[in-house]
Amino acid sequence: MATHSVGAEVDQERLVRRRAATPERRPVLIILHQERSTPGRVGRLLAERGHPLDIRRPRFGDPLPETLALHAGVVIFGGPMSANDSDDWLKAETDFIGLALKENRPFLGLCLGAQMLARHLGGRVFAHAGGLAEIGYYPIRPTPEGLDFARRLGAPWPTHVYHWHREGFDTPPGAVALAEGDEFPVQAIRYGDTAFGFQFHPEVTHAMVYRWTTLAASRLNIPGAQPAAEHHRGRFMYDPAVRLWLGMFLDYWLESGARPAPAREPSFPARQPRHAQPELAGAGEGPHFAPPELPRPVRRGG
Repeated sequence: MATHSVGAEVDQERLVRRRAATPERRPVLIILHQERSTPGRVGRLLAERGHPLDIRRPRFGDPLPETLALHAGVVIFGGPMSANDSDDWLKAETDFIGLALKENRPFLGLCLGAQMLARHLGGRVFAHAGGLAEIGYYPIRPTPEGLDFARRLGAPWPTHVYHWHREGFDTPPGAVALAEGDEFPVQAIRYGDTAFGFQFHPEVTHAMVYRWTTLAASRLNIPGAQPAAEHHRGRFMYDPAVRLWLGMFLDYWLESGARPAPAREPSFPARQPRHAQPELAGAGEGPHFAPPELPRPVRRGG
């Protein structure tokens, strides 16, 4: 009977990284906003598809690349700040979205990242008129355009998704609304063929839900937020559909920007990794405390 060893795991990881180094498996740029936040299930699914994760935190001084020619796409995750804040790093990061759009690279914004996309395109980001938040699982409904997108995707939209936000956004000029909600009407948008913004958090893992509802329990008192028990109940009820949909979406999203790698590698700003970040702790408005025993994500310097 074959034995399983740590050495075998290391060899398998190296094999995955060798496959990931091919032009078809370029790194995905991951932009996070807290020192201990991570890309959660999105990061794991991208790594399973052979894409290294180029993790950067512009808020803490990490430079952004001058071009995305060597990246398969960009994902901007959530955070406790507002897309309306005046911080220089946030303005620079919002402007950086224009590079992804100009170079036609797949872009995905989640929660804060979606709001930054809306702001970049000239849309509004604003608090609920009644002071409500969406914190927990809430229903979404596809628009007619969203139904058409689901047919192309080959997977239906989930009926409920996980939220952790107090601001929403309009459908910006030139974008198309794909899904809507009750208190925050715009839940998913598409701009062109490769840029998407989701107000919700499909990246959350089971552990993340426990962390956020425990370490940020005070936020569950905000009007509109669900009690912790509803988060856990919703996870078991709705997450299987979210997991299926997310995998199909990421396949579609990655293929939307597939093109041959450039013949010459452009010059990137020098970057040194700042933090050792496990993959599965999460990202978004909730707190981020990743257990140190989890594996490190694949990184690519730039």
